[in-house]
Amino acid sequence: MSRRMTNFEIMTTPKIIAYLSPMCPWTRGVVQFLQSNRFEFEYRDVICDPDAYREMVNKSGQYSSPCVEIDGHMLADVGGDEVEVWMRQKGHI
Repeated sequence: MSRRMTNFEIMTTPKIIAYLSPMCPWTRGVVQFLQSNRFEFEYRDVICDPDAYREMVNKSGQYSSPCVEIDGHMLADVGGDEVEVWMRQKGHI
């Protein structure tokens, strides 16, 4: 007899790397969204860490932050609302 999986069992925790500028209002929106939904994420400060900035530009093709990489998919130059929409579309929330 097969067993039906629950939504909890099907959902996986995405790997999130957030390339952020601490003083940016869009950064605050991204961080607020991720924290309020209890997503674990790696915070990379693109102002204080030149390597993080170069990595963001190489991966996203953008010079502006925030950029958020979720399971290898880059959301470039986004705010918390755009991250939320993408996460909903992918079934993470």
